[in-house]
Amino acid sequence: MRKITLREELRYRFDNTLAKGTAALIAWLFLASAVLVAASAALVTLGGFAPDGEDGERPGFLSVLWVTLNRTLDPGTLGGDTGSYAYLGALFAVTLGGIFLVSILIGVLTQGIEDKIEELRKGRSFVCERDHIIILGWSPQIFAIISELIIANESRKRAAIVILADRDKVEMEDEIRDRIDAPPGIRIVCRTGSPIDPAELAIVNPRDSRAIVVLAHDDENPDAEVIKVILALTNARDRRPEPYHIVAEIRDEANMEAARIVAGTEAELLPVNQLIAGITVQTCRQSGLSVVYQELLDFDGDEIYTQEQPELAGKKFGDALFAYRTSSLIGLRRKKDGRTILNPPMDTVIRKGDLVVLVAEDDSAIELAKKGEKPDIDEDAIGEAAPEERAPERALFLGWNRRGAIMIGELDRYVAPGSVVKIVAEGDDVQAALDARGVKLQNLTVTVEEGDTTSRRVLDRLELGSYDHIITLSSSDRLAPQAADARTLVTLLHLRDIAARAGRSFSIVSEMLDVRNRQLAEVTQADDFIVSDRLVSLMLSQIAENKLLGAVFADLFSPEGSEVYLKPAEGYVKLDAPVSFYTVVEAARRRGHVAIGYRLHEHAGDVDQAYGVCVNPDKAEKVTFTAGDKVIVLAES
Repeated sequence: MRKITLREELRYRFDNTLAKGTAALIAWLFLASAVLVAASAALVTLGGFAPDGEDGERPGFLSVLWVTLNRTLDPGTLGGDTGSYAYLGALFAVTLGGIFLVSILIGVLTQGIEDKIEELRKGRSFVCERDHIIILGWSPQIFAIISELIIANESRKRAAIVILADRDKVEMEDEIRDRIDAPPGIRIVCRTGSPIDPAELAIVNPRDSRAIVVLAHDDENPDAEVIKVILALTNARDRRPEPYHIVAEIRDEANMEAARIVAGTEAELLPVNQLIAGITVQTCRQSGLSVVYQELLDFDGDEIYTQEQPELAGKKFGDALFAYRTSSLIGLRRKKDGRTILNPPMDTVIRKGDLVVLVAEDDSAIELAKKGEKPDIDEDAIGEAAPEERAPERALFLGWNRRGAIMIGELDRYVAPGSVVKIVAEGDDVQAALDARGVKLQNLTVTVEEGDTTSRRVLDRLELGSYDHIITLSSSDRLAPQAADARTLVTLLHLRDIAARAGRSFSIVSEMLDVRNRQLAEVTQADDFIVSDRLVSLMLSQIAENKLLGAVFADLFSPEGSEVYLKPAEGYVKLDAPVSFYTVVEAARRRGHVAIGYRLHEHAGDVDQAYGVCVNPDKAEKVTFTAGDKVIVLAES
């Protein structure tokens, strides 16, 4: 067995001290300088080499020590020294040693400063923020989320958005700076680290955060990463005792149950595929609905809020619809069981502690109508409700991916019996996907045709004018996101050209994976809607600001319960006569609906008029409806 020598032992310990960084190196240099100065001063003093002073006496050790120290730090003073050769030689030796030591010290300090700058550049320092919003992960969605959070926090003092991702800090800051113009009052802080590592997660100070948004990565199994991040947050040893406010997206519905087990009550989970499927199906069936959803989901305009309104306690929901003039009551959150109900029965009594769900321009704009102000309701203008006839619908799916089966299932729950769906896709076993998901259709008949959806010849022979709705799906299951979006874009351009040449418009809903590609395919009309993860980004931002909105969105985009519909205005009020929106609200109330706006047909093609859509109008203002106008309502069907 080899024996460790004393020399090896000392060198090992010396190496360990050097490994401690700049401070250890400076300490060794200080020690070497002290030894050099002290040894030289002792040698000069003991040997009597120093010249006599002005008083004729030899200087003592401290005087020699001071002179020696000055020669070490300032070699330039050596030229004026006098004395014996031994004395001058000693000073020269100490000066030469000082040159080496000071040079090394400067190098060590320079390297230490560079290392510190590099450490700061890497984004490894602790974030000293409180009441901030944290975004964990990085994806193209992050820019939409940051933009919405900036709008939502404009009135908040010292607002901060902190991002932790496994990317270079400077690169993240540069990308954000290039694409987002943040106002001076809002700080965007980037840190580099893995969100699934509790030690690196602690850098962004989740204990003092207001909300945490978890983004899914663009890899093969993004949900596993999201679940790991939630585990890292909730199971950390130094986690805060109060529940976190976590908002996360889950791509595959099969992973929702596992995510709920991990998250408990601390996270709002958005089932991305289910939500996008629901939005796609709903918007393709109703002209103008996409504009309504854009208005409700972003922070620029009218949004959904929840708050307690003690003055409404004891009132029936139907009567409370008239309690606000510039806000629209759409639902309740029960204190007793925590359930959120949109458009509850009109005789539902609002209890003390219940929260009201409202559409308003801003939370500061929510106020009850003035006392004594009576709603202007024109009884004579309220029309008779005509029975609605549901005719079979024809839908065309161009392209295919795993969301397609979900959309088919959702569409079957909305359409009338006898409806038809035709799927044109290339190289996809559509029927196998439907069977694997267990989709059992009651109202739809599905036919599948092999074809290249980017081919103009294929599109021309499909007789597009015979379909009520056209949905273009991304080929995300077999192509990379950019390649899939490129195919969708080509198909969309062909569809628009065919519509223009035929002199008619189609109801087209297109799916884009990358939000950046959405800008390349800007919509040309209200019925030309592009669905992308931007909608999920908007919902993530909204829930980050208000946790209770998770249940609202789940109800709003589900086939069960009430959804948003655009129904003919003549089914509520008489046409060609000015009526207040109070009158429209009353007419809708009698049908068990909640009116939240309208769409005027004459502005349907005008983007500056929001394609004729007006959400949450002043109820006292009057509007004249004509044939083709719609009332936007929350209803069960």
